Amino acid sequence: MNDLLRSRLERANTLYLDFLDTIPPEQLGSRLADLPSDTIGHQLWCVLGARESFPRAARAGEWQGFTSPVTADGGSDAATVRSAFVRTSTDVDEWIGGIDAGDDDSLRYVLALLEHETMHQGQLIRYLYGLGIDRPHSWQQQYALDEDF
Repeated sequence: MNDLLRSRLERANTLYLDFLDTIPPEQLGSRLADLPSDTIGHQLWCVLGARESFPRAARAGEWQGFTSPVTADGGSDAATVRSAFVRTSTDVDEWIGGIDAGDDDSLRYVLALLEHETMHQGQLIRYLYGLGIDRPHSWQQQYALDEDF
């Protein structure tokens, strides 16, 4: 089970890195016009914060508060955000690798983290379409984007 979860979260990280490699860095501050929305950077701040906060809560046995390795606006420096994705992916992978198969509380946090990451990917797809940003190839494959139905 741990290997499956590690693999799926590694795939999620690859998608986020591809996203960051595709969008113009100045788009981190973009919002969807005429809709209530956060910035792209804030979406990424939240993903990174969950990666930092969920393992900490699992290890402590209770919620320890939400922190993120980047500022709440997601930062304007795409390289810093990308670096945080690489680092947090390694941290999450090590955490999952050490979870005992009978540790249901930790496994609940891992599943919640995976759900959280996937939810944000769905939101970011709206930004890609709404802002006219090319969809990364990996996202097109993962979510069957731009296919004729």
